[in-house]
Amino acid sequence: MDRRQFAGALALGTGAALSGIARAAPARVVRAMVVQDWASGRVLHRSGACATRFSPCSTFKIPLGLMGFDAAILRDAHHPAWDYDPAVHRANRAVDKQRTNPAQWQANSVVWFSQALTRRLGEARFKGYVDRFGYGNRDVRGNPGKRDGLTESWLMSSLAISPDEQVAFLRRMLAHRLVSAQAHALTEAIVPAFEGAGGWHVRGKTGSGWLRPDRAEPLGWFVGWADKGGRRVLFARVEAGAAVPRGTAGGPATREAMLREIGRLAR
Repeated sequence: MDRRQFAGALALGTGAALSGIARAAPARVVRAMVVQDWASGRVLHRSGACATRFSPCSTFKIPLGLMGFDAAILRDAHHPAWDYDPAVHRANRAVDKQRTNPAQWQANSVVWFSQALTRRLGEARFKGYVDRFGYGNRDVRGNPGKRDGLTESWLMSSLAISPDEQVAFLRRMLAHRLVSAQAHALTEAIVPAFEGAGGWHVRGKTGSGWLRPDRAEPLGWFVGWADKGGRRVLFARVEAGAAVPRGTAGGPATREAMLREIGRLAR
């Protein structure tokens, strides 16, 4: 599915039949969120179209970390460090155009590092991990006719996941049910850390994209977990369209909203 098809049919898929609204109501507001207690599995908050699938964008760096460490392509937070190559890698930000290690990859959300990792995995191993993880719709074909699934499928292309599915994936991950115990520990250690309201210590990954190919409707994710006083909660939040403040990237805006509200939502 290419990006134009994705915007009309995939990004707002199953739950609210919003694909037809994509052309008629460019000022739509999309907001969905799940917060779940880790110990009991009790859902503390669920609102919006939480069963609707969206492109994971850079939230996919969390499962990519599991793949990379399990396959021994990544060794620890600082190794390997790969060089940016303008002949091979696409990048616009200055922070992307430098030597990057696994911790910097996650913290700075460097797309080319993800693509260098999946190229080293190869199609068969990459697809095998996505299937093993039960990640979203498991569709890593990429755009039709382009054979780009290995490097593009999670970037507003064929792969899609709902907030409900993001939290289910996090439960399996934090229970260490997916790969080796070492790969789990190393991945969790490089997921970016933040301080949330009410004293919650948060680890999570943003994702930024668009609902439409003209980039008129930004998409933002923030998914992860939060700890306080022996309690842990899991969360997935997605906002898009007019829910994202003008002039801001969707992921950071969604993250800041979640950090402000986590104390209330985790009660």
